[in-house]
Amino acid sequence: MRVTKRTNIAMRVLMYCAAHTDRLVTKHEIAEVCNASENHLAQVINQLAQLGFLHTQRGRNGGLELSRPASEIVIGDIFRHLEQPVPLAECFADVDNTCPLTEACRLRDLLTKAANSFYETLDPVTLDTLVCDNIDLLDIIAPQAQCRGQEVKPEVAIDA
Repeated sequence: MRVTKRTNIAMRVLMYCAAHTDRLVTKHEIAEVCNASENHLAQVINQLAQLGFLHTQRGRNGGLELSRPASEIVIGDIFRHLEQPVPLAECFADVDNTCPLTEACRLRDLLTKAANSFYETLDPVTLDTLVCDNIDLLDIIAPQAQCRGQEVKPEVAIDA
């Protein structure tokens, strides 16, 4: 399985916002720090706002921020929303499926189980688990971050 560029950029945006909960952040600053084009970011930010992960504010003093606390944003949910529309293999596509084996293929069932396992692995992880107390990440995206030093929940600690 390969994560799409859209999901990769979405995670960068969300992690950046989680590290800067004290203010609105701009698309321009995210683009510079996260090495992404502003045009691509605009599309991703729009989708994240429509999905309810971000709140955006237009205008001179505008920007974006998380729509709810990072501790309430589940990584599995983000990946499901952004990745599931992309077919894992041709036989998963509603349109363009030319495989004659689809109805009898056991591989398709195994790939479905593998994809579900992937999402289930991400379900116990929240955005704050990825960002807060991750000193190496915070040194890159937010040297003055507010969540530096908060404890990571032991039941979802991530091995580095």
